Amino acid sequence: MRPIYPGTDASAEQVLALAEEYRAAAHHLLQRGQRGNPATWAPARLLALQAIELQLNGLLLYRGLEPAAIRALQHDLARRCALAFAFGIVLRKRTADHLRALHDGREYLTTRYAPECAASWSRINRLMATLDEVSCKVAKATGLPVNNPA
Repeated sequence: MRPIYPGTDASAEQVLALAEEYRAAAHHLLQRGQRGNPATWAPARLLALQAIELQLNGLLLYRGLEPAAIRALQHDLARRCALAFAFGIVLRKRTADHLRALHDGREYLTTRYAPECAASWSRINRLMATLDEVSCKVAKATGLPVNNPA
């Protein structure tokens, strides 16, 4: 028997509600960041990256992609972005470019494990703008409520 992966049975609505919680938490943690100390931004950064991934996952589920296919993307925001475009999401060029740069720069991994790479991280205000645009566009595309946990 194949193992059941966590999240396999989650609905698009549930994934988007979880994404919204991560987005709200990321915004809340911005208050803790200190100029000149990049590690203080890492928690907000990690939550923002997770929220972006979950927003795009929710969209892909909503459009009928199988959970196994989404899992196979691992943490590749560039591929998720390409699939979102294929499903009709139109992000600003700057936002799409940023999603690709996040993947190319391995920001998900370096944020989690490599504080010595902080100089290569994208600016926190750019990351939050990307998060908010993705969140807004996914909500519009799905018409699903994202503010209330499912």
